[in-house]
Amino acid sequence: MASSLSSSSPSPWLCSHKLNSLQSRTRTENFRAYARFGFGKKKKSAPAKKAKGGSFSERPLWFPGAKAPEWLDGSLVGDYGFDPLGLGKPAEYLQYDLDSLDQNLAKNSAGDVIGTVRFDQSEVSATPFRPYSEVFGLQRFRECELIHGRWAMLATLGAISVEIFTGVTWQDAGKVELVEGSTYFGLPLPFGITALIWIEVLLIGYIEFARNAELDPEKRLYPGGQFFDPLGLAADPERKVQLQLAEIKHARLAMVAFLGFAVQAIVTGKGPFNNWVTHLSDPLHTTILDTLL
Repeated sequence: MASSLSSSSPSPWLCSHKLNSLQSRTRTENFRAYARFGFGKKKKSAPAKKAKGGSFSERPLWFPGAKAPEWLDGSLVGDYGFDPLGLGKPAEYLQYDLDSLDQNLAKNSAGDVIGTVRFDQSEVSATPFRPYSEVFGLQRFRECELIHGRWAMLATLGAISVEIFTGVTWQDAGKVELVEGSTYFGLPLPFGITALIWIEVLLIGYIEFARNAELDPEKRLYPGGQFFDPLGLAADPERKVQLQLAEIKHARLAMVAFLGFAVQAIVTGKGPFNNWVTHLSDPLHTTILDTLL
């Protein structure tokens, strides 16, 4: 009986082991509660990384705090992240799996969409009349912007100069040519308006055909050489980037300026120089609001 009682009673070592286990579990639960509710000092979080091309970007954008789209990464000269309509977004095409063609089945299932495909829009083909496969490609937009800007710079300079030296506005130049004959800065030319049109069509057509035959995207925009850079201004790479940036800025300003020339011609019927002189004669009463209202 005594031996039975002594064997059934717990040993001191076992009780001590259970007590230590219980204390260890209590400390663990207290630590979990401490960590769960975050009492004490908080750990400093890592600083947020600056998003590339986003509102935290260091490169200048068209509007303070604006976020540049992912396809305008600043690689193009004069890229300020302005594309509110998303026209330059790369086109994505759906890629489908092949349809089921099992003749033993009562109905074959159509192929599902398995992904998207993007093509290189900056690649220039050897077709002169269609050098780019994608009409809304970013590289083609840059080429069109630069060429239209160069024409606009020539047009604004020509419209103002001709009006100053001859008194004929740019919108009336065609009518004067038809009535008084072909002239240049008041000097008569040995051919008529029809010959001028043919010269322009053949000359500009040949230049555009030769330009579209160029397969290098860089040379298509900046051909350089002895004909287009006789002074070697773009020989230095850093200077070349500065000149390209200045050109695209002036090109954009010239396009906006000539749009203003067209609106002025429709509203006032005068040329840009005449409108400017009229505004300077009475700046407070000769404004856009006074003209429209």
